[in-house]
Amino acid sequence: MGVFFKGFLLGFSIAAAVGPISVLCMKRTLAHGRWIGFISGLGAATADALYALLAAFGLTVATLFLVKQQSWVQVLGGSFLIYLGIQTIRSPVSRSATLRPFGGSLGAYSSTLLLTLANPMTILSFTGVFAGAGLSVQSDTILRGATTMVLGVFLGSAVWWVILTLLIGRLRERVTQKRLQGINLLSGAVITLFGLWQLWRVFSAPKLQ
Repeated sequence: MGVFFKGFLLGFSIAAAVGPISVLCMKRTLAHGRWIGFISGLGAATADALYALLAAFGLTVATLFLVKQQSWVQVLGGSFLIYLGIQTIRSPVSRSATLRPFGGSLGAYSSTLLLTLANPMTILSFTGVFAGAGLSVQSDTILRGATTMVLGVFLGSAVWWVILTLLIGRLRERVTQKRLQGINLLSGAVITLFGLWQLWRVFSAPKLQ
């Protein structure tokens, strides 16, 4: 259980960090309801669990490949953020739960999954934590420990998104159409800025790998 709670706290803390996924999930919760907001967060939780899985089971080749190609992955992720930001600004404003984003639940889930996977450096955080916990793939006992920690990461991240969407959802009916329009423009601008910042970080580096 100690290993599980380490993973749970790690997943929760990574999900709780303020970033474009948080802004996107809050905006979707206000515009489309708690379910779309939560399923968007679940996409991020899945990506966290996948990176934790790579770190826990020591898939060195995959890890090195992702880290080596991080610049190109981040370019794609930043470009996608800019696209989402512009689409958010241009999208019609409505509090109707029947109005769904492009692709519905699947689109909400897959978009945040891909955006979170566009930050390969996350895997190094998991690798450091797992190494500190003494996890490797040398025995069945350690395999179970690694699996338990990965499960904890996923559930910790998922719990954060439940909390966030429930809290934002409580505010949903109090937000007027005019305020929702302002929130829409602000969140779209913030997401776009996150994308531009990510591209700037990549291209301002000494060399694009």
